[in-house]
Order: sequence, then structure tokens, then C-alpha cells
Amino acid sequence: MIIDAPRSICLAFWISCLILFIPGTPVSAQTYLQERCADRGNYAPYSKYQDNLDRLLSGGLDNKGPIYGFYNTTEGEDPDKVYGLFLCRTDVAANLCQSCIDSATKLIVERCPGQKEATIWYDECFVRYANRSFFSIMETEPIIFIVNPADVEQTFDNEDFDTEVTDFARNVTDLAISTESLYGTININVSSSVTLHELAQCTPDISKSDCKSCLLTAIEQYPTVLNYKREGARILQPSCNMRYELHRFHGEPQTNKTSTESGTKGAKRAPWIAIVSSVIGSCLLISIVGSCIFLKRTKRLKKEKENSQEVQLLHLRQEIGEEFSKENSRGGKPVASQELSLIRLDIIRAATGNFSNECKLGEGRFGAVYKGTLADGKEIAVKRLSRTLGQGLIELKNEVILIAKLQHRNLVRLLGCCLEEYEELLIYEYMPNKSLDVFLFDSNMGQSLDWKMRMNIACGIARGLLYLHEDSRMRIIHRDLKASNILLDGKMNPKISDSGMARIFGVNQEKANTNRVVGTYGYMAPEYAMVGLFSVKSDIFSFGVLLLEIISGQKNNGFHLREHCESLLTFAWKLWSEGRGLELIDPLIKESCDEVEVLKCIHIGLLCVQEDPVDRPAMSLVVHILGGDTITLNRPLQPAFSIGRDAKNCIASYPVKKPSLLMV
Repeated sequence: MIIDAPRSICLAFWISCLILFIPGTPVSAQTYLQERCADRGNYAPYSKYQDNLDRLLSGGLDNKGPIYGFYNTTEGEDPDKVYGLFLCRTDVAANLCQSCIDSATKLIVERCPGQKEATIWYDECFVRYANRSFFSIMETEPIIFIVNPADVEQTFDNEDFDTEVTDFARNVTDLAISTESLYGTININVSSSVTLHELAQCTPDISKSDCKSCLLTAIEQYPTVLNYKREGARILQPSCNMRYELHRFHGEPQTNKTSTESGTKGAKRAPWIAIVSSVIGSCLLISIVGSCIFLKRTKRLKKEKENSQEVQLLHLRQEIGEEFSKENSRGGKPVASQELSLIRLDIIRAATGNFSNECKLGEGRFGAVYKGTLADGKEIAVKRLSRTLGQGLIELKNEVILIAKLQHRNLVRLLGCCLEEYEELLIYEYMPNKSLDVFLFDSNMGQSLDWKMRMNIACGIARGLLYLHEDSRMRIIHRDLKASNILLDGKMNPKISDSGMARIFGVNQEKANTNRVVGTYGYMAPEYAMVGLFSVKSDIFSFGVLLLEIISGQKNNGFHLREHCESLLTFAWKLWSEGRGLELIDPLIKESCDEVEVLKCIHIGLLCVQEDPVDRPAMSLVVHILGGDTITLNRPLQPAFSIGRDAKNCIASYPVKKPSLLMV
């Protein structure tokens, strides 16, 4: 029997509704939180260790054990033996638990490629593997803090909030260690309108006494997260985790059921079959009617959307033209809007081999970048914004309007754009030497970056930022300054790229707040990462991180010393404060560097990453000092995100409104 397209879509809709009501079907997606790649050695591609790891992770969760949602196992033999642990939150349904484990086992090898030990946390589950036995061993390091950006004062007036949260944390600890699964939750009405929800969970392989010790270690850290007065926070550790919120985030604990239990409960549910069937039937009827109405509107909406693409393109060009007209009317240097070409899609497809993998240069959070060659031989770089983000057009307009008006030798030049057939494309000048991180963090490529070249790159980045902050038509905050966003031209001159997340400030505006925290972990200033507050000083923090990376050849995101759990920023400050700053120098440039300049640059970098934005220098001062001016500088304090003397204070802080989004 042949079914026409509308009827087939109706049928698909009908079946989807039926599937939605089948017990065990996941109704929500799992939420990624954070991973930690331990610095305990690397395994070689296609090695025996990798084979063992692949088999261990592909096995996933085995729910045959006595404890729901928990499984630990090994694969292989020494010295390539792999130990793995899988754990779900006890209230998570079995299907969502397995789905979360599947996602975690795939993402952990992507985020920690080649690492012999790694841990990944999701909201619903937790996966850990290592080349050493950690089963039944209580470990509290590292400690990761995550805070809810919502301000507690907006909904909670109790002055003893900190005490309430801490006291109930001890209560939920006692509850957790009283259960076989080492999991507990409490819901306490702390006022007439506010309920406090807390959760505690340990990996079930450790003893009850170790579980209590682990959770008490987390409670000791509560003053840190409570200091921010937020509506919620989590503390994650390898052997346990705690969480509090002013909204309900957990359900009833799940358990492993035998066939007898399931049969008995199934019999008890028998009287409800008729009721459930009626509800499902009603839903199906509504869905069928709704889908038919939907189909009638599909053609009209499709046509309207196609027309809207053309309208949006015209509006985009009009907006840019209006902005240039405003500048020309103010007496500025005339810049014609025609300089920004609106290039046809067929031309771009021909230039990039229809976006072939051979032409792909890389991929970022907003989409892939391709190399293209136009008919006249001119090389271009094409950013193809992702269709799945839902923010593509916003980012496109933002970047087009911003960059089209900016003219500076240390900013990547935007040549044109395209908005056809649902494609959202930005066309830039092609940078033959790719990005700074390609050279800086590769021991082979890094040899071509001597000290003079690194200083030239640092000075160029500083001049580009100064232009954005003070000298351009607008005050612009980049918000994602990092090594991979610094492109290098044929002469290794740096150009700042990727302004899709930049924000325009008013002439007298100093700072702003956002609920959509975007950027890269390791480069974000603490006030921005924790509460969404950003300013020019946020970019200066990122520049300080980048400057220390240029000097050391080390990447801050992922830099750890085994013994002291120090970040690159703390390590640099420690060496500098002890008069051993030269030990930070990349071994590849020891012969070519100027030691006086190196120490000056370390000093500047440390001032830029101060925790208090007020203590960070203005970019104009940074440019003058890097340019050779002799100015007396303040002594830097221990930098932000620094690690304390005890390894248990290792902390990673970042926004968690939607922690899996826009974080790399």
C-alpha cells in the first residue's frame, strides 16, 4: 500500500505519541557538567591500553548487581589494565541512567584524548576510569564547585541561610550513610514559601565511614559556595557529591526489581489499565487532529520562511548601511557599505568544494570553518554557522555589524557574508598560518616561535584589544580571547578573530551582567564565570592568561602539577614571588629570550589575572609597558582561581545555569 506524504507524517505523529507514553521511555536529556583529565600519563593510539579502555567503556552500565545504577569493573591485564566505575543518581530512571552513561563514555574520550585516567560528571550520572585501582578507596581530590547564578536574596530572607544549608547537609549525610546505596535526599520547609532540597551521594564501593568522611569534606567547603548567596550549589568529588537547591531537582529513588516483584506490582496496576488506555487514546486523537492542522500550515510556513530569508538578508544589509551612514555623518572616515560583499551561495560552494572535509580548517562552538579559493584565485576562510544552535542569525548579525566597521591590522578582516537557503556564512580573509595555539602548544611547531616573534604576537594582541576597548567607534568587549582565536597571517602577525560573542558598551558604561555566560574555561575572569559580570577587565584577565601561555608554552586549561595541584597562573605567581620567574620560560626559547623582558611580561601577566578587576591594569598601560616604557608596577597578589596549599582545595568554578552549553 502506498501512503502519501501528509498521511505518512500523520502516522509518524500518531506513533510518536504512542511511544511517548510507553513506560521507560526517556523524557529528558542528560546534562553534562564537567570533566577532569588527570595528568597520570598518556596511552598511544591503537595501543593495548586503548583497546582495553574501548571495551570497558562500550560495556557501559551493568544493572545486575544489588545496588541500583552502580557498576565497577576492569578490562585487560597489567600493565595495560583499565579500571572503570559507572554510577547514576539513584532517583534517575533506568532508561535515562543508561542513556546518560552512554553519553558520558563517548564524551570522556573526546574531552580527555589519550589520557590514562579521567573522570566526567553529568547531572544524572558519573563515569571514571584509570590505569590504577581506585575501587573502595575514598578520594576527595579534586574538588569542583558549581554554583547556581540565581541570587538567593531574591527569594529567601532568612539571615541564617548559611547555617540552615550546612546543618541540613549534615542531616542528609547521616541519611545517605544509613542506606545501602549511600544516597540520600531531604526536602525541608525553611520558610512559608521556600523549601530547601539537599542531596548527598557516595560511590557505593566505599565504606560508610569513608562516605561520611568524604561528605564532611564537602561540607567543610560550603562556606566558599555559600559566600556567593546563590539559590543552589554542588560540590563534586571522585568519591562523593553534595548539592542544595531552592527548587526540587530529584525524584524518588529507583531500585533493582526481580521478576516476581515486577509481576506482583504489574498485577496491582491492572485496575489502572483502562484509565491509562483512555488517556492514551485521547492523546492520540488530539495528536492526529493537531498533526493534520500542522500539515496544512507546513507549506505556507515553509514559503514564508523562504521569503523571510530574503527579507533578513535585506535587513542585514540595511542595518550595516545605516551604521556606516551614521559614522560618515559624524565626520569619520567614509567607509562604503559596498565594501562588505553579499556573496552568492553558489560561489561559496564552488570555492569550498561544497564544504568538503578536505577544505575544512576546524570547528568551533558556532560552526565549522572552511578554506575556499575564488575564481580569481583569491583565498578566503568561510565560517559556516551551525543550524542547531538556534542563535546563528543573532551571532551572524552581531559579528557582521561589529567587524564590518572595525579597521585594525590586528583584527581579522571580514570580507562578506551570505544568507541563502538556510545557510548563514561569514567570509573572512584567509590566514595561512592558522591560529596561535597550533604553534604554541606543539613542541615541534613551537620551535618556529622565538622570543622576538612571541613578543611581536603579544604586542599585536594587546594593540588589537586596546583598539576594541578604547580606540574603535564603539567600546567592545570580546569575551572569548584565547590562543585559538588569535590567527596568524603569512608574516606571523596576530589578528584577533571570532567576535560572535562580543558585546558593545556605551561610552560611559563600565560593566554589565548577563545570564548567558559564554567563553572558554581557563580564560574567563572569576567575576564573569561565577556571576556573569563582565567588563573590559574581563578581556584583560583573558589577555593575562594568554600572555603567560605565550611565555611558558603551556596551556592553562589542563595545566596541573601532580604534587601541588597548581594551575599555570598559581605556578607562575609562585615562581615569580620566589625570584625564580625565569623557570617559567618555554625551553624552546631559552636561548633567544631577553630575561629582563621575560620577567616584565610575567609581571604584567600576573597583574592582568588578579582576582579583583580593580587591580588589573588598563590595556593602554599594558601596551605602553610591552612597547618598552619603564613604569613602576604594583606587586601582584596570588591570582584568581589559584590553588591552596592543600590539594583538597583544588577548585574549578564556572557557570551552571546550563553548564553543558557554550563551554569548551
